[in-house]
Amino acid sequence: MPKVQFINPDEVRKPRQLEFKPIPINQYNKTIEEEKENFSKEDFLRIFNDMVVIREFETMLNLIKTRGEYNGIPYNHPGPAHLSIGQEAAAVGMAYNLDVEDFIFGSHRSHGEILAKGLSAIAKLDDETLENIMEKHFDGVTLAPVKAGHTGTTKELAVKFLLYGTLAEIFARETGFNKGLGGSMHAFFTPFGVYPNNAIVGGSGDISVGAALYKKVNRKKGIVVANIGDASMACGPVWEGLAFATMDQFTELWEGDMKGGLPLIINIMNNQYGMGGQTCGETMGYEVAARIGAGLNKDQMHAERVDGYNPLAVIDAYRRKKKILEEKRGPVLLDVLTYRYSGHSPSDASSYRSKEEVEAWESQDSIVWFGNELVKAGIATKEELEKIKTETENIVTSTLKLAIDDEVSPHMDMKKYPNLIGEMMFSDQSVDKMEDREPDVNHPMEENPRVKQLATKERFMFDENGKPHSKIKTYALRDGLFEAIADRFYKDPTLIAYGEENRDWGGAFAVYRGLTEALPYHRLFNSPISEGAIVGTAIGYAMCGGRVIPEIMYCDFLGRAGDEVFNQLPKWQAMSGNVLKMPVVIRVSVGSKYGAQHSQDWTALPAHIPGLKVVFPATPYDAKGLMNAALQGTDPVVFFESQRIYDIGEMFHKGGVPEGYYEIPLGEPDIKKEGGDVTILSIGATLYRALDAAKILEEKYDLSAEVIDARSLVPFNYDLVIESIKKTGRIVITGDASGRGSFMRDLASNITELAFDYLDAPPVVVGSRNWITPAHELEDYFFPQPEWIVDAIHERILPLPGHTPENDFTEEEQLDRNARGI
Repeated sequence: MPKVQFINPDEVRKPRQLEFKPIPINQYNKTIEEEKENFSKEDFLRIFNDMVVIREFETMLNLIKTRGEYNGIPYNHPGPAHLSIGQEAAAVGMAYNLDVEDFIFGSHRSHGEILAKGLSAIAKLDDETLENIMEKHFDGVTLAPVKAGHTGTTKELAVKFLLYGTLAEIFARETGFNKGLGGSMHAFFTPFGVYPNNAIVGGSGDISVGAALYKKVNRKKGIVVANIGDASMACGPVWEGLAFATMDQFTELWEGDMKGGLPLIINIMNNQYGMGGQTCGETMGYEVAARIGAGLNKDQMHAERVDGYNPLAVIDAYRRKKKILEEKRGPVLLDVLTYRYSGHSPSDASSYRSKEEVEAWESQDSIVWFGNELVKAGIATKEELEKIKTETENIVTSTLKLAIDDEVSPHMDMKKYPNLIGEMMFSDQSVDKMEDREPDVNHPMEENPRVKQLATKERFMFDENGKPHSKIKTYALRDGLFEAIADRFYKDPTLIAYGEENRDWGGAFAVYRGLTEALPYHRLFNSPISEGAIVGTAIGYAMCGGRVIPEIMYCDFLGRAGDEVFNQLPKWQAMSGNVLKMPVVIRVSVGSKYGAQHSQDWTALPAHIPGLKVVFPATPYDAKGLMNAALQGTDPVVFFESQRIYDIGEMFHKGGVPEGYYEIPLGEPDIKKEGGDVTILSIGATLYRALDAAKILEEKYDLSAEVIDARSLVPFNYDLVIESIKKTGRIVITGDASGRGSFMRDLASNITELAFDYLDAPPVVVGSRNWITPAHELEDYFFPQPEWIVDAIHERILPLPGHTPENDFTEEEQLDRNARGI
């Protein structure tokens, strides 16, 4: 909602028609003779060599999977191996002109792309830099096996290192590029500009956009290439990523050196098939994938189809497209026509395609064709080419021997170190800023109008007489969030924030009010209504070295970012062997009043996924301290905020909310009211209903309730809760999530195990009903109320003298609800 843009009805209502430009298809027509002026003999042979290396590497894996041996070396590899035999020219052509500062992302079929980009990097780097990279990676653990006995050049050693690190990773060896935790479909090596490959079809479609955003915002060299398959064009992450990548604001609203498109190439490795579905003619309607560019922006994404069977055609396209990106006219869409001879995986019999089709493509094999053309043009002899093939077979054979040697290439010792993978789930680092430079801001913090306003507010809710201050004078929970976020924007130059209605509106719930004036467009901006891309781009931005706050306007919308939140964000730190960090804080507001699709508490979902930290503050003091801690860390945090309490003042921390910086460690619950007869453990905004219940218990039944605010779900330190139960012997756990499958149930289960000897009765969960969330007028019958907690204590824990329950919490009712699934 940029105020600076006026949508003029007199203009937009005029009749007219859109005209599309022609999209080039396979236009490259140079001969090798003509290309001699652009390539030396060494260049031509390098291209041939790199294709041969990829073919032999993939052939070796295919034979291992289908026959259990390669060149007489037996090995059983039960894991996946999605091969790209036939696609070598497309991969080598893509990588040839890329520098180390250029990043590639890939799909599950990316061994060839990893090797092509790695070989390209090795050709461009000097010996000293290569030695430094190899020796530093995991302190030389990956280098040691190939260095032993090596007598050749540094570049030859680097090739061995590349092949070995990739294969050891595929075979889940500790000496692999990612300690064997990524495996075949997730292997990568960032020092060569190879960023994560993705087992989820189209998974890189929005992550790569975030990487390009990182380069743009932080003024980094290089471009980003998203290598995705043709079938991935049916996937949400790809379309949402394209929508994000082609936003007009990059050229219309961003200013100065930030004006201009993203440095991104969407590279469709178009091998004609998606698993067993033929894209063109069956599962897609585009006929030519390059057509898609015409629907995305007026430049048609400079879309083009290129013959990916000719490496020189792909190299030519990349040379031209890189120039477009250097001129800030990106992004670009390339449809690279290729073909895979092998099935989707070695277990795939390719029954969905004819033998004649496969043989027709094999008869035009790019390696055979290119080799013959080199001989015809007098660039190389058959003997030279055969020597390359023989040497490649030898190095692949020796690489396999090393990678399957349990002494040289062991698996992680999970018997000796049973928590080894667990210790890699989080980095648990504390970092002020991800890069040491001055942040881009519009004015000093003290000049900000909201900062000035907050200086006049009351930071404790009550005056000296216990009377609440007026709402307009009270420092609220949203103010605590603002102070923490604003502080980080002025500390960390890499920090950006975006989501729906983040900019001029100041965020949907006014948390960002004041930041619009403080920050240039490239640090705080509106995104498309694309929750998948909001989170997916944040992942790419963070894994490249930035810190980011993506916002999901309603908790219910987490479902639209399911893959990104549950399958991408939590996993890359561990799958990288802790090479990558993921400083992403997803702000998620939990609604009410809006019915079934806008008022759900889904805290249990991210809490269930290993690799995510989950926070849910309920007071201004906690909100500021926990947000500070989340933004100081380098781990992914899902930060829940309740819309019910954005306006609430601080009523627990007697000194009010401090003006300066402080942190509250994630995972530590807090006693909000002391008591000795029963413990009430609450999650989120339910804290205030728990306090109301405690008041009823005290005034009517002379029972003293201790109320504990969970504050965090993951991690969660049970010590405080257990100490409380030692006093009270009884506990109720309450929150706004539906009871079935909730995190409250997980708390109850763990408390039963950990504090069994101190409990006088089983823990009782008081959550929302297992229904759709009704309209505001009926919410009191859905969300936990103070009376529900009192009734539950009476029915299940401790009979209250003279109490008549209004709500049925008996065992019979619980059994009946479960039997009916409601």
